[in-house]
Amino acid sequence: MPLVGTKEMFKKAHEGKYAIGAFNVNNMEIVQGITEAAAELNSPIILQCSAGARKYAKHAYLVHLVQAALEVNDIPIALHLDHGPDFETCKSCIDGGFTSVMFDGSHYAFKENIKRTQEVVAYAHEHGVVVEAELGQLAGIEDDVKVAAHEASYTQPEEVEEFVKETGVDSLAIAIGTSHGAFKFKPEQCTRNADGVLVPPDLRFDILAEIEKKIPGFPIVLHGASSVIPKYVKIINEHGGKLADAIGIPEDQLRKAAKSAVCKINIDSDLRLAMTAGIREHFDLHPEHFDPRQYIADGRSYIKELVEHKIKAVLGSDGRAPEIMALIK
Repeated sequence: MPLVGTKEMFKKAHEGKYAIGAFNVNNMEIVQGITEAAAELNSPIILQCSAGARKYAKHAYLVHLVQAALEVNDIPIALHLDHGPDFETCKSCIDGGFTSVMFDGSHYAFKENIKRTQEVVAYAHEHGVVVEAELGQLAGIEDDVKVAAHEASYTQPEEVEEFVKETGVDSLAIAIGTSHGAFKFKPEQCTRNADGVLVPPDLRFDILAEIEKKIPGFPIVLHGASSVIPKYVKIINEHGGKLADAIGIPEDQLRKAAKSAVCKINIDSDLRLAMTAGIREHFDLHPEHFDPRQYIADGRSYIKELVEHKIKAVLGSDGRAPEIMALIK
């Protein structure tokens, strides 16, 4: 099956009250772990590459790794540019085989964001590629995206209708309290539950509800939505790591979002934690090993385990591949 866009995915996700997982990829083992899990659960997925991933692995390697995954797994897969910083980067991905791109103009003033997004949309739509844009700014650090907490801002519901109409975008990333990276919140921002676990502030579902009223049926995207799963943080710390106060988004809140207009949920930091947990654990338990296939394979196993969990417990996209394939065919 060839790469697909996200229109059919989002249509079915919105109707079925689930979300498509958008998983960041950087190397072969991450692609393998994600796609093997998705194929076993018959789930559609989005594989996305940041500008940082393209610098690290090179565009051609990433595209061919994803194409190889399509030869092995018969599920709908979209290839998406995450946080495209400018027209040139988006154009390169559009010309280079991506089926979806994100232009991130959220750091520009509203009118400038519209203008720059329009340019990307015009070129992308001419080439059959869909576009995601962003309103509001998430705090945190992820690759080249660095936004200080005091610079972050929630999406303003009164702006979304004009933005979507003027730009012609196909989906919209919003800011309702998620954050990039594994250290999304400071401990003093959180409360402790009965088990003593730090719980961050609730997402702003009131803002999400207002946005849904302004653009009913329109696909919404959540960035910075990793949960920083305690299991992997614990394994890392037990085997030589130092990840104090790593706090993520509670998964029950993400599942609630997936049942609304949120059709795409981005997951990157959780993948990094799972991979690192597997490798650190392997090195600690097998100090005599030096074959990369041994320790990276353990990282890949945790990637697969994580993605299976996300698909079933958070996204609700398991078993949904056939309905999307039927729309495409």
